[in-house]
Amino acid sequence: MFPKRILFLIVAVLLTECLSAQEQFAFRISFTDKAGSPPVSNPLSFLSQRAIDRRAKFGLSPDGTDQPVSPLYLDTVLDLTEGKLHMTSRWLNHCVVLLDDSSKILTLQGKTYINAIQYIAYYPGGLHIASGGQSGNNPVKTRLKTTADPAWYGSAWPQTSLVRGECLHDLGLKGAGQIIAVLDDGFLFVNTAPGFDSVYQSGRIIDKHNFVLADPLVYGYGSHGTQILSTMAGNIPGGYVGAAPDASYALYITEDILSEQSIEMDNFIAATERADSLGADVLTSSLGYNFFSFPSVNLTYPEIDGKTTVAARAVNFASAKGLLCVITAGNEGGNAWNFILTPGDADSALTVGSVDNSKNVASNSGYGPNAAGRTKPEICVQGAPAMVLSSGANPYAVNGTSVATPQAAGYAACLLQAQPARNPSQLRNAIVRSSHLYNTPDNHAGHGVPDFCAALSLLDVPETEPAISGLTVTPNPFDTDIRLSFYNPGESDAVLIIYDITGKVVNESKVRLKKGTNLLTVKMPEALSPGFYTGRLSSGSHSASFKLLRK
Repeated sequence: MFPKRILFLIVAVLLTECLSAQEQFAFRISFTDKAGSPPVSNPLSFLSQRAIDRRAKFGLSPDGTDQPVSPLYLDTVLDLTEGKLHMTSRWLNHCVVLLDDSSKILTLQGKTYINAIQYIAYYPGGLHIASGGQSGNNPVKTRLKTTADPAWYGSAWPQTSLVRGECLHDLGLKGAGQIIAVLDDGFLFVNTAPGFDSVYQSGRIIDKHNFVLADPLVYGYGSHGTQILSTMAGNIPGGYVGAAPDASYALYITEDILSEQSIEMDNFIAATERADSLGADVLTSSLGYNFFSFPSVNLTYPEIDGKTTVAARAVNFASAKGLLCVITAGNEGGNAWNFILTPGDADSALTVGSVDNSKNVASNSGYGPNAAGRTKPEICVQGAPAMVLSSGANPYAVNGTSVATPQAAGYAACLLQAQPARNPSQLRNAIVRSSHLYNTPDNHAGHGVPDFCAALSLLDVPETEPAISGLTVTPNPFDTDIRLSFYNPGESDAVLIIYDITGKVVNESKVRLKKGTNLLTVKMPEALSPGFYTGRLSSGSHSASFKLLRK
């Protein structure tokens, strides 16, 4: 039998919706394990070589969370429900299926491999289809630059100089060799507009996918993503130059412009996992979530705690696998909600608010902290207003954290070009430490406006602090308590988190570490099911991971 919470959702669907030939119902189905999935020993079957290399660079190896969802379970679910597969998440071990007949979900009743089912979206006319142009043929222009000057950047100069982005460009750091994944609502005109011809015609848009409609078409939909991309990839010398004009880009549609439903967070994690598999270096999203078309699934502030929502968990997973995630704080400041949105609440996100050119925080920039008390946003960049490009060659002003966020992502890619061995935590820390309010952060400006030239200098200083080392966990397999033994280079505060196979936090504790050998005893929850778990001990910019098996 299904748990009562699952049956309630199913009954609600059956009682409140009238079936028709066209409508579709979306369900999120979580699994208990990954039976039949390709083994971790063959990571090239589910990760690109670049993704594997990025993990290796940071001392990481593919693990069970990287394995795809069980193909056996997917086939069975689709056969029983007569549904259409919308997406899968290997990190959270779930899928989303679309059903023409919501009662078919009852065919999964009693299946032991199913952990949970949630009703997450309704499409009265089916999953809507829009047409999108995919062609365009603009000549590639040769664009060279030697030293920074306002005339070269054109209308982008005020926002560039505020964070000293031109300092990076003068050093030849424009994002070359870095992949930035952009998650948004669409990229209208990117394949035809003059501001994008250099990135488009040179083949530096290396991947694209529409996760709303499950197809590769991205150029015929919303233009919000176009504006976001322009702050990084835009390149019209003398008119407008973005933060990372030489980077490569992956363009992903996750936002449904026709509705606001929690399935968009599933689209978000699907795109994040694809960016990880591709081997992207930076991910940026100017999307945020709190309220939906169905109030019953609205988020509450206690859920904005950095580790609970599907979207926040996606960001934390991505960061743990070596991907820097730069996320908007949202534009809810001053309204009834007032706080940041998810996934900007994620512990590992570099969350970005908005300021004007005088470093005054925009009134609508989302306030922190997250519900766990973590300072948010981390930094602020100019978004009140910022200049952007769209279909033509004439820049125009747009307000919001949406246009502040990707600028930070672009300059982060430039820093990675200079320091490719730095992990997301080190990069994030350098950017935060360079900010003008670093010593006096608050819940609106965070640590203030970064100086990316100073951040580069901080990254240039070799790391002198050794990492946590020699970590062992006993007993393993375990029954109740576990004991950790490891060496810590100095006194520090640390956080120990244990995750189940779906990425859900099952145990979290804050500990004070001494210099030298540390012995920690961790009492595990009695209700834990048998199976695999992962743990992460984090202290400052260092962390150590381990695997566990519950008997």
